[in-house]
Amino acid sequence: MMLLRRAASFAVLLATVLPLAVTAPAHAQDASSCRTAPSAPLDAEQARLEDARTTALVERAGFGDFVRRFPAALCGVRSPAEAERLLDSWGGALWQSAVRRAQGQRPGGDLPAGDDRPLYWTRLAMTTALARWEPDFAVDRTALRARFEDASRGLTDNAFRTAPGVRRVFISGFDPFGLDAELRRANPSGSAALRLNGRRITLADGSPAEIRAVVLPVRYADFDAGIVERAFAPRLAGAPGGPGAADVITTISQGYPGLFTLEAWAGRSRSADPYPDNTGSLSGGTREHPVTAPGLAPGAEFIRTTLPTAAATGAVQSPYPVLLNTAVTEIPAGATAPVDREDGPTPGSRAVEGGGGGYLSNEVAYRSNRLRGDLAPQLPGGHLHTPVLTGLPADPNLLTGPEFERNETAITAEVRTILEHTAARP
Repeated sequence: MMLLRRAASFAVLLATVLPLAVTAPAHAQDASSCRTAPSAPLDAEQARLEDARTTALVERAGFGDFVRRFPAALCGVRSPAEAERLLDSWGGALWQSAVRRAQGQRPGGDLPAGDDRPLYWTRLAMTTALARWEPDFAVDRTALRARFEDASRGLTDNAFRTAPGVRRVFISGFDPFGLDAELRRANPSGSAALRLNGRRITLADGSPAEIRAVVLPVRYADFDAGIVERAFAPRLAGAPGGPGAADVITTISQGYPGLFTLEAWAGRSRSADPYPDNTGSLSGGTREHPVTAPGLAPGAEFIRTTLPTAAATGAVQSPYPVLLNTAVTEIPAGATAPVDREDGPTPGSRAVEGGGGGYLSNEVAYRSNRLRGDLAPQLPGGHLHTPVLTGLPADPNLLTGPEFERNETAITAEVRTILEHTAARP
């Protein structure tokens, strides 16, 4: 237990100060005798760490000590229960460090504060260390990784802390994706989540609000394992207005070039193949043959947003326009071929694509709002697509640049403005 307390204390310290001059935890001396498996199988997402630019994204944010010290912390663990607690504490420390950095409260490195990429690549490097760890006792490595993922994404210890009368807004963003085409990509939805988590804002009606956020993986397997439901259920299960319960939920992802879209409809199906997730996995669904995610609870083929979309589309149009997207793709009742519609679904049709397509951005909207319909149907909820983040330098060795940083800041600032309107009291 002493070893665990030291590891947990160190993890908390990492969350509050720059870990450049911190003494290693006392159990780090055990690292030389700890067995590791350098050839342990890694998934396609972890394998991208071979590119030196991923290390640079970690180091240039001041997160390098998380990666360097984590193996020693693992080596000090002496039981499965200690391992669970250690993964919880280090995951939570990483999340809080990323949030503090994004909000300018934790100095370190020369990357812009709101950059979401360091959290992503640091997490992957730490899960790689977990994959290579060979303890002297049996562990459920999949379960341990899930604990670390949840904690490092904001799913744990991230409840609302506001007084009565303060509006509670719960949002989700996503990891970077499409990394085989461009490893340097960021995701403004993840940046917005980090910049806004825990912040107090003033809504368009003048009332105060608190925002809580999570950042979700771009992986089908995690959705199959219920990560969306784990993230949203605690914010929907409480009594309306009660402790911990949200008043508004909004899922956010990166969408279309040059504009924001509020999606009118979320569809039940996956249909994005051959486009893979971040591990290279496919959903098994196409436009011609959509599929339902394994284990997805029963629900309507399409779910309509209950956000007050007109409040944003009527008031927020700069620097990017904000539009309501009513388009869907369906297989009409009695038909077998998909049909694109601009005015929403027809009765009895099968979903192929919601406004957010047939990928995970659509699915997070469907899953969260299906759950909202079961647990808190009176709550407003829906999905916001951000513009595509552009502006990376032409030189592939340059990780950031003025245009890229300006665009990311502009997008995340407008996310906040949109939320100030869609989260206001009706």
